[in-house]
Amino acid sequence: MPNQPESTHLKTAEQRLLWLSHWMIHNANHLRPRQDGIKIGGHQASCASMVSIMTALYFSTLRPEDRVAVKPHAGPLFHAIQYLMGNLDRQKMLDFRGYGGVQSYPSRTKDADDVDFSTGSVGLGVAVTSFASIIQDYIAGKPWGADMPMGRMIALMGDAEMDEGNIHECLQEGWKHDLRNVWWVIDYNRQSLDGVVREGLWNRIEKLFEAFGWDVVRIKYGVLQRATFAESGGERLREWIDACPNQLYSALTFSGGAEWRKRLMDDLGDQGEVSALIERRSDAELAALMENLGGNCVETMAEQFAAIDHDRPVCFLAYTVKGWGTPIAGHKDNHGGLMTKVQMQDWQAHMGVPAGEEWEPFAAVRDPDGLRDFLRQVPFFAAGPRRHIAGWIAVPAMPAPGGAENSTQAAFGKLLDDLARGDSALAERIVTVSPDVTGTTGLGPWVNRRKLWARHARPDLFRSQKIPSTAKWDFAPEGQHIELGIAEMNLFLQLAAAGLSGSLFGKRLLPVGTVYDPFVCRGLDALNYACYQDARFMIAGTPSGVTLAPEGGAHQSISTPLIGMAQDGLASFEPAFAAELAAIMEWAFDYMQRDGEGGADPRTSLADDSGGAVYLRLTTRPIEQAALPDDFRQGAIDGGYWLRPPGPNCEVVIAYQGAVAPEAIAAAGFIAESRRDVAVLAVTSADRLHAGWTAAQRARRSGAAANCHAETLLSPLPRHCRLVTVIDGHPATLSWLGGVAGHRTIALGVEQFGQTGTISDLYHHYGIDTAGIVGAVSALTDGARLAPVMG
Repeated sequence: MPNQPESTHLKTAEQRLLWLSHWMIHNANHLRPRQDGIKIGGHQASCASMVSIMTALYFSTLRPEDRVAVKPHAGPLFHAIQYLMGNLDRQKMLDFRGYGGVQSYPSRTKDADDVDFSTGSVGLGVAVTSFASIIQDYIAGKPWGADMPMGRMIALMGDAEMDEGNIHECLQEGWKHDLRNVWWVIDYNRQSLDGVVREGLWNRIEKLFEAFGWDVVRIKYGVLQRATFAESGGERLREWIDACPNQLYSALTFSGGAEWRKRLMDDLGDQGEVSALIERRSDAELAALMENLGGNCVETMAEQFAAIDHDRPVCFLAYTVKGWGTPIAGHKDNHGGLMTKVQMQDWQAHMGVPAGEEWEPFAAVRDPDGLRDFLRQVPFFAAGPRRHIAGWIAVPAMPAPGGAENSTQAAFGKLLDDLARGDSALAERIVTVSPDVTGTTGLGPWVNRRKLWARHARPDLFRSQKIPSTAKWDFAPEGQHIELGIAEMNLFLQLAAAGLSGSLFGKRLLPVGTVYDPFVCRGLDALNYACYQDARFMIAGTPSGVTLAPEGGAHQSISTPLIGMAQDGLASFEPAFAAELAAIMEWAFDYMQRDGEGGADPRTSLADDSGGAVYLRLTTRPIEQAALPDDFRQGAIDGGYWLRPPGPNCEVVIAYQGAVAPEAIAAAGFIAESRRDVAVLAVTSADRLHAGWTAAQRARRSGAAANCHAETLLSPLPRHCRLVTVIDGHPATLSWLGGVAGHRTIALGVEQFGQTGTISDLYHHYGIDTAGIVGAVSALTDGARLAPVMG
C-alpha cells in the first residue's frame, strides 16, 4: 500500500481529476455557446468510474517506457491529467469537442497531449496493446533493439468492450506468441449504454483470460470495505455485497445512504452485531462505505498494481460504480447522461471548488505546494513527452524483375526476395505479416530466407525429418515474419502496432502485410484504425478481382479500389506491370518514413511530404510485359502515364487500371485500324490522381495557383475526344476521369458478385474483355444509346 503522504496526494489528485474532467464536459454542454443545437456529450459517469484507476496508474505505477490505451469514454479524464500536470493549456480544455479543442476520444494525431494509442472504435484500442507488446519483443530480439527499455502495454477498458470480437481474436494470437508485459484493466461498473451488464459476467471473463494464460486479479473491495469486514458482523455484510444483483446495487447507489440503510436493515438487521455495524454510520458514511469498491479506491488500485512482480499478461477486474462520487452515480441512464446545472451547482459546493476557480488546477487543495512537489516527482512524466523520433532507413534501388510474362503478385514476391538476399538496412527493418496466407500471397521466398519470428527458437520439424517442402519454417528471435492466424482484424492491428514502432519504441520498422484482397473488407475497421493513428505500413491485397476466376464470388473483390481511394492515410496503387510495381515499392518504402509538413507538391497538389501507409492491389494473372516509355517511373508513382500517347486530334482514350491491361492494349490496337488517333492511359493509382485533382480544385477555390497530374494528362486532349475506362473492380473507380477536362466517358467494370469460370469467361461476362471495350468505344463514338454515359 502507498505510504501515508503518497496516499494523501493520490486522493487529492483523484478529486482534482474528478472535478476537472466533469467541469470540462459541463462547460461544453451547458456554458459554452451552442451553435447547432445538438447535444455535445462527454460521458461524465464513465470518467467517474475510472478516476481512481487512472490516478493510481498515472501517478504511482507507470514509467516512461509504459504505453497506455485509454478507454474512449475516459478521454476527458486523460486530458484532465495532462492539464493538472501543466502539459495542456486551458483553451484546449475550454474547446473540448469543439474545433481545435481536445478530441472526444484520445487521438495520437489530433490531440496535443501525449496520447500513446488512439481509441474510440471500441475494442481496437484494447487489442492493439497486445500487438504492440509482440512488436516490442520482436525488436528486443534484434541486435539493433537490445538497448530498448521494456515497457508494459496497458489497456483501460469498459466491461461492455468485452462484447467486441476483436478482443477475443487477439487473445488467441497473444497466447500463440507467448505474450508478456500486457495489462488490461477492466472498469467493471456493470453498466453499458443500453442497460446493466448480465449477472455473472465476471466469472466468464476470468475463465476466458485464464484459458489463454493470463493472470486475473479481481479487485472488488476498497480499504473502507475491507476494514469493515473485519468488524463484528462484517462478514455478513461482505456476503450480502457478493450476492447483490448488479441492478439493485446500482439503484441503491443512486438512491443514497437512507435507501442503503433501509435495504440493509431489511435484509441483514438482526438487532445485534450487524445492526450495530450499520447504525454506527451516518447515511453519508454508509453510502461512502457501500460505494468503496476496489476500483473506486485509489489506495487499493495502487497497491494491486504495485504487487505485480512478473511479466505475464494480467487482467485486472476492478469493480466500480459508474458515476462514482457524483449525483448521477448508479443511475441506469447515466452512460450518456449529464449533470444538470442545478446538480453541478450543488456538486461544486460539495467538492469545495470556489466560484470563479473552476478551471484552477489546484482549487480546493489544502496543501498545493505539497501536491506540486509530489507531481514533479511522478516517474511517468519526469522525462517529458515520450514520443520517439526514429532514424531514417535508406532505400536501395529496386530493379524490376525480369521475364517476358509476369504477374504483379509474383513480382512482389521476387522484389522482396531480392531484398532478402541482400544486407541492406531496409531489408533488416522489414517485418512481414500475413493471416495464414503467407505462401499464397507471395511471401514464401522472403520467409524462407529471413525466417519466422518467435521469442524462442523452434526448428522446422518437417525439415529435421527430411520431408521435402518448399517452405522452410524455422522460428527464431532473429526471424522477420510474424505468423498470424486467419483473422484479418489481427493483421491490421499488428500492422498498426508495427507501423508505430518508431514513435513508440524509437526503432523504425517497415511492416509489409499480405491478405486476400476481398478480405480487406473483413479487417476494414482495424485498417481504418491503423490509418487514423498514422501508422506506416504496406499492405498487398492479392489476388484481387474477378481475375481470381476459378475461386468464385466469395474470393473475388469488387469494392476494394474504392476503399483504397476513400481511406485517409493510405496511398492506393494497382499496377499492371512488374516495372511499375518496382518503381512504386521503391518510392513507397521512402514514403512510409516521411513525416514532414511541406504542404502540397506544386506538380501534383499531393501532400507527399507527410507520408503515409501504402496499399497495393495485385493479381496472380501473368501478363506479357509491355515496353514502357522511358519516363514512366514518375508517372507510375503519381498515378498514371501515357502508354500510348495521344496525338493532336485524338478521338479515343482507353484508360485502364490493373490486370485488364492486355485487353485495353489489344482493344486500342483493334480500334486504331479504323480510327485516326487512339491513346492508352495506364492508370496505376486512381486514388492519387483523384486526390491530386480534388486538392487542386480546393486550392484554386481559395485563390491559389495549383496543378494536378490528372489535368496535366487529360487537359491537352481535344474536346471531341471520348474516354472509355476499364478496371477489374467497381467502374466508379475511374468514371470520374471524364470530369477532369469535360470528356464524354463510359466506365466499364464489375458491379455484381463474381462467379467461377476462366478469366476470359468472366471478363466477357462483365464486358471488360477486348470485345467489350471495343463495343463501348463504338457505342460512345457512334452515338449509340448505352448506359452509363457521363459527360
